Amino acid sequence: MDPSYFFISQLFWLIFLLLLIMPMIKAQTLEWSRERLIRAIEEKRKSRVITMIHRQETRSFLGFFMMRFITIEDSEQVLRAIRLTPDDMPIDFIIHTPGGLALAATQIANALAEHKAEVRVIVPHYAMSGGTLIALAADQIIMDNYAVLGPVDPQLGQEPAASIIKIEELKEPKDIEDQYLVKIDMSKKALKQMYDTVKNLLIKKGYDEEKASKIAEELSQGKWTHDYPLTVDYLRELGLNVSTDVPKEVYALMDLYPQPAGTPSVQYIPVPYQRPGSGNSGSASK
Repeated sequence: MDPSYFFISQLFWLIFLLLLIMPMIKAQTLEWSRERLIRAIEEKRKSRVITMIHRQETRSFLGFFMMRFITIEDSEQVLRAIRLTPDDMPIDFIIHTPGGLALAATQIANALAEHKAEVRVIVPHYAMSGGTLIALAADQIIMDNYAVLGPVDPQLGQEPAASIIKIEELKEPKDIEDQYLVKIDMSKKALKQMYDTVKNLLIKKGYDEEKASKIAEELSQGKWTHDYPLTVDYLRELGLNVSTDVPKEVYALMDLYPQPAGTPSVQYIPVPYQRPGSGNSGSASK
């Protein structure tokens, strides 16, 4: 056999194995980095840190696209983490999510609301829908100045429950198809259930019944579109306990949840710049 052919064949298989192993090594290294930073945040804040980070961007897998949302598997893991946390230890719950399954979000919110020590939900960018429901279970919501929450009005499939019940105002019952009569009935129940859920969460966190009712009505009954961004200022006006003191380590942690590979749509040089005239560029003349 030609020695050069043998060498090329061996080189090919070596490169193939490296290409196979490198993503696994990279993923494990990233996981270790996350764990180290989570431990550092816990030591600094004397708390249990729980993260739920969902990237909204699509990921390609065998030609298909996947998106991550709050699932029952998420709630199972969060509930386990809460059970492992002493009653007198605060919880810092870092969340980045477009929302997800109402059942799972409700389970997480109820468990956080009943934790005896302080619960702080930290939102570095956004926590919509079910993510907002979880934030409402906190003693304190800590958000970036430009982070947002969202309405928690229930959706039946892709249709907002609050809009479905409007059909009754536009048509006589005899003119409404049976399937929509069923949807209207389900929508009324869903709206009442979400209102009660939000109100009860807020009462558990010490809000009086009047304020809890007002916030529940505002967020759960379809006043806004489901993706409407609720800002820090609006949430404070609503009466929620919102701070903007996001620990810098949380931003560093978010950097360890990279976007899917591909051509970036946003680019910049990732170093902090000094303002002109600042720094050690020489002393001013007298």
